[in-house]
Amino acid sequence: MIDHFLPVRFEPGRGLQEQLREALVSAILGGGFPACEPLPSCRKLADQLRVSRNTVNLVYESLLDSGYIVSQPRRGFFLHPAYAGGSPPTAHGQASEGSGDAVAEAGGTGALDWERRFKLRPGMTSGVFRPQDWARFPYPFVYGQPMRDLFPLKRWREASRKALRRESAPSWLHDRFDRDDDMLVEQLRTRVLPKRGIWAKPNEILVTLGSQNALYLIAALLMNRQTRVVMETPGFRDALSIFELHGADVQLHPMDEEGLVLTPQMAECDYVYLTPSHQVPTGIVMSVERRERLMEGIRRNDQIVIEDDYDAELNLDRDALPAIKAGGAGNRVIYLSSLSKPFSPGLRLGYLVADADLVDELRSLRRLMYRHPPLNNQRMMAEFLAQGYYDAHLRAFQAEHARRRDLLHGALARDLDACRHIGSPTASAFWLAAPGAIDTRKLAWAAARQGVVFEYGEQFFFESAAPTNFMRLGFNAIDAERIGRGVELLAHSLDRI
Repeated sequence: MIDHFLPVRFEPGRGLQEQLREALVSAILGGGFPACEPLPSCRKLADQLRVSRNTVNLVYESLLDSGYIVSQPRRGFFLHPAYAGGSPPTAHGQASEGSGDAVAEAGGTGALDWERRFKLRPGMTSGVFRPQDWARFPYPFVYGQPMRDLFPLKRWREASRKALRRESAPSWLHDRFDRDDDMLVEQLRTRVLPKRGIWAKPNEILVTLGSQNALYLIAALLMNRQTRVVMETPGFRDALSIFELHGADVQLHPMDEEGLVLTPQMAECDYVYLTPSHQVPTGIVMSVERRERLMEGIRRNDQIVIEDDYDAELNLDRDALPAIKAGGAGNRVIYLSSLSKPFSPGLRLGYLVADADLVDELRSLRRLMYRHPPLNNQRMMAEFLAQGYYDAHLRAFQAEHARRRDLLHGALARDLDACRHIGSPTASAFWLAAPGAIDTRKLAWAAARQGVVFEYGEQFFFESAAPTNFMRLGFNAIDAERIGRGVELLAHSLDRI
């Protein structure tokens, strides 16, 4: 019998069986049990871990069903021969563990020089900086994260159960190569897009792994070193990185209170990428007059608009303008948005709407990359929409979103009135201009020592001489009752630098 201590630290909120099985599988695959001796008995392991024998027995039975262990009458449970060395054998009968050493011996000594092999350098691009452990900070004013307590877990489970019904399973069990879930496409077409004034046919809709994935597909298909793209500055840094990664020549255009500044030089470009409903990061809404002038130029110069409506479901504007895609020149607009931002950003479900010919080619490109987003997730979201759960969640989310925004607005007016607010009063984040002498990068480091996290504004500007006195504050990731205190600490940090 093995006299073996199995280190399991049971976490609250997770099932004992789940955690014990996880620990045993890890020990088996890591070679923690000898092949010739039985595993600890149910009684001994239960005593060691202070759990019931029934819990251990059920876990052993599940490992038996999964083929990790075998039962020998009157002797106990033993490792299955396939796992006697830790990892299962390869198809050639050799253990997979250590195969890297064999390859290294066959290929010679020394590290491989991957640098000379890279044709793209995504590692050289930069994103918006925030601490990796931002969630541990008590006052995280970060953008793009969910209100964790508001996730409709019960309703999502119900949608999951509907998707897992026997009659629904064929919709996601099979590899559909390049097709999306028909039910989800229909829900997008009839329930989601009309809210933004868009009426589309099924073959004009493509489901993506979030709107950023849609941008990558568009850039891969339409851009090269001869392509010229107009972008806003300040703007969405990952969009710039995606376009430049595909060789595009990006022309930066500034913002004013009406949105993207239009210039004669734009006539030389092929595409215009913009976030007109709430510009990233300023929250400025492009005016009706500016939109009309833009589309006149687009038609005259045979150009295409890439409209990123990233916060469509978060738009609290009472008289929100429809999407540019909804206008008369909508065939010249590639529209993209996300289902998951007000729901669960980690779900990564988005969509784009464009002419059928373009969508057909994008679908073919997507097939070569990952075929389609997971169909089980697509069907669950379709059920969630069809049952009205999504709209009910949006109402609750928007109410809480508005409440937190008002709390932050009041706290900023009270304690941080030296900073000027720019953009729509109902945008999904606050874009602030601090007094000109303030460097918000230094302020971010000082505030972090007080437990406050925000995004300094310099990283949203793409020109070499970027202003340093801007910052963006989100309000969904922070607990509502901490907003006031967080702004107080931020104001104290501002006073000290």
